[in-house]
Amino acid sequence: MKTFFIIIFMTLILFPVLSGCVTKSPEKAQYTDTSVQQAKEMIDKGEVFILDVRTQEEYNAGHIRNSTLIPVQDLSKRLTEVPRDRKILVYCRTGGRSTAASEILVNNGFTRIYNMKGGITEWTKAGYEVVK
Repeated sequence: MKTFFIIIFMTLILFPVLSGCVTKSPEKAQYTDTSVQQAKEMIDKGEVFILDVRTQEEYNAGHIRNSTLIPVQDLSKRLTEVPRDRKILVYCRTGGRSTAASEILVNNGFTRIYNMKGGITEWTKAGYEVVK
């Protein structure tokens, strides 16, 4: 009978605890998708480094004030130009390249990444300013 209780105890109490310790993996860093309205609030508060990952031609046609251009295809080679001690707001034309850029940043140890959904297309639809 004593053996029975020991088996029950181990099954109900110890097994979940031990298996949880063995199988638990560390959380993977992620980026956060954000709306253009949330992005505008962060920009207005001066909370973010604004990273434009489009082409030079797209940037010249209109960009968010104070943004830094690093085309997505160059980002991996230019990571030293992105501050690690600030929130980073990433945008492109519609959101595809900024998603890829956000993943590059996360995979290289950046932790406070905000991907602006809809890109500059949604930004201008919302009536927010662009500079040329």
